[in-house]
Amino acid sequence: MGEKPQVGGVWPTVKPFVNGGASGMLATCVIQPVDMVKVRIQLGQGSAVQISKTMLREEGLGAFYKGLSAGLLRQATYTTARLGSFRILTNKAIAANDGKPLPLYQKALCGLTAGAIGACFGSPADLALIRMQADATLAAAQRRHYKNAFHALYRIVADEGVLALWKGAGPTVVRAMALNMGMLASYDQSVELFRDSLGFGEASTVVGASAVSGFFASACSLPFDYVKTQIQKMQPDANGKYPYTGSLDCAMKTLKAGGPFKFYTGFPVYCVRIAPHVMMTWIFLNQIQKIEKTVGL
Repeated sequence: MGEKPQVGGVWPTVKPFVNGGASGMLATCVIQPVDMVKVRIQLGQGSAVQISKTMLREEGLGAFYKGLSAGLLRQATYTTARLGSFRILTNKAIAANDGKPLPLYQKALCGLTAGAIGACFGSPADLALIRMQADATLAAAQRRHYKNAFHALYRIVADEGVLALWKGAGPTVVRAMALNMGMLASYDQSVELFRDSLGFGEASTVVGASAVSGFFASACSLPFDYVKTQIQKMQPDANGKYPYTGSLDCAMKTLKAGGPFKFYTGFPVYCVRIAPHVMMTWIFLNQIQKIEKTVGL
């Protein structure tokens, strides 16, 4: 009577992955329209307000949710893998550290590793998402007209081969490592600071740590995101030559043409896009864990 269900076996291992994926997918549903505008700003179509007005007028409200299926698929693969593996890595490190909190550099290493693992799983969905979002900006003859994420993946495999799913995976993995190092290490560190040192309550600790985590995720990853977007959207010219031979070439040409701040093009919008997603992911994750505790999972 009133006994909690016994949960053992596979669930404790799977739980961080399930929770991570679910919180990431919920956050994406909220953030997708801002992401759409961010991609168009990086493609040089004007300011956030101009782009939003034009999209509403010419393409309707649905345009802001173009690529939602790819966004959700990306979270289901990428965030499931990165948050799950980060929790497992940090738990193992804490156990090896006799249960004491980890130093920041160890959290950063766990974040880097988790980011790389997540990006390898999430790269195909990420490519589908970028292509679906950039499709409307291409000349009519060059448009790919993917119906949804699965159609995009099918077409990429059929037209370009299986390995094309990992096109731009190098910069995607590097960006994810930078983003997750900033996001995951700073979150855990901030929770310790707000809760243990400053004595904040649970809600303000989660919101405060999420905000810090969102800022560091943005600042660490935007240069890589800028290069990744340029590589993934490039088209060959009339002679079949691409503008960049690879990420390093793109980075060097960008640095030469616009200096280091060129990599931070659209930082306020990027921060508005990344930081709330990071914050929402942590807040949803916290809520999911509370509900699980209540039902005894």
